[in-house]
Amino acid sequence: MLRTIQTSRTRAEGYTFAIVASLYNRRYVDAMVRAARTALQKAGARVRIVRVPGAYEIPLAAELLARTPPAAQGRSSRPAAILCLGVIFRGETSHAAHIGEAVSRALMEIQLRHGIPLVHEVLLLENEAQAVRRCFDPQHNRGLEAAHTALEMARIVAQLTKLPDLPDTKTAHRDPP
Repeated sequence: MLRTIQTSRTRAEGYTFAIVASLYNRRYVDAMVRAARTALQKAGARVRIVRVPGAYEIPLAAELLARTPPAAQGRSSRPAAILCLGVIFRGETSHAAHIGEAVSRALMEIQLRHGIPLVHEVLLLENEAQAVRRCFDPQHNRGLEAAHTALEMARIVAQLTKLPDLPDTKTAHRDPP
């Protein structure tokens, strides 16, 4: 069942977010990009958009963005999170499933290796009706959902990386500073 998007009130002034988006099935992907960019900019974030030919190329662009070193002082061009947007339609062969699996696996590995949130909205869909609902319907637009997830994950990662040590589970609960 397709759920209505939960929005975030997280502010992102001073943060940059990257959107890596496929040009393939552009009509649908562009709708997700517009929704994501609008939500991120409303939160005060800077947005960098990188377009790649297809879904299979998204992980390489995400990897290169994730490799950007964090700034020692001042601003960095390293994004706080990377949103990965694409649309893959299943066809008569298993090709689409192979692409979807490869992209999913690569995105997970990149985020874990670099400690940067990658929001996976490379959609593997059965038909055009599913694409219309997930890309054009404001209540179900996966680009908007990706933006809110990226805002929340950037906040969580910032909090976790500021903690000197995680509290010992055997001691009394303390809120982080």
